[in-house]
Amino acid sequence: MEGYIKFLGTGGARFVASRQIRATGGLWLHYKDTDLYIDPGPGALVKLHASKERFDPIQLDGIILTHKHIDHANDVNIMIEAMTDGGFKKKGTLFCPEDAVNSDPVVLQYVRKYLDSIVLLHEGGHYTVKDITFDTPVRHVHPVETYGIIFHLNKKIALIADTRFFDTLPEHYNVDYLIINVLRSKPITRTGAADHLATDDVVKIVSHIKPEIVILTHFGMNLIKEKPYLVAEKLKDATGINIIAAHDGMKFEF
Repeated sequence: MEGYIKFLGTGGARFVASRQIRATGGLWLHYKDTDLYIDPGPGALVKLHASKERFDPIQLDGIILTHKHIDHANDVNIMIEAMTDGGFKKKGTLFCPEDAVNSDPVVLQYVRKYLDSIVLLHEGGHYTVKDITFDTPVRHVHPVETYGIIFHLNKKIALIADTRFFDTLPEHYNVDYLIINVLRSKPITRTGAADHLATDDVVKIVSHIKPEIVILTHFGMNLIKEKPYLVAEKLKDATGINIIAAHDGMKFEF
């Protein structure tokens, strides 16, 4: 094992986040000697310290925000403070879309000086943090500026963040392992709510990419009621792809 992804939360959207039906803490990525935190939503710091396996935010080399919505970015300021030992140890890089820091920002001014740098994500971007390199291949269709991520590790691992499905989406994520934010089991046309993936979209995406493993996460209320592990089994039967549903606290090693 050279790395792992720890799921500090598998819930998504406002109702699940506000009621904490599933945690919304985001993801910790460890690879070789490098640690990144992805999308520290509500409860990220609490979940870290409550984990049976010790996670110390001071170990972090950086934080990535795929976008600035609360269920992805609520704890970004406290995580910056934790990563920098309360601001006394200047370190780390924040990667985020421009609107997370410039337009109606979610990152407070006073914590920004604790960081070594802030790097703005953009379509077709390529980034490096110590042992980890990653790309943001395409801007997603979402109400705020949003990017998915491809990590170039011992395997190519992608996170398809929140987005409306669009025809060329699968072409940008030809990887070995694929993590997908899937909010609901059925598409919905209501404004805003439509800009998330449903299980039908998962079928189209994985049938095109054919990754070795697919991990579903970021579940909305209705999908949770349908039991994500059962939904994953149905999708596995429909596609022939190894599809699993993440659960809070799950550790995926690679």
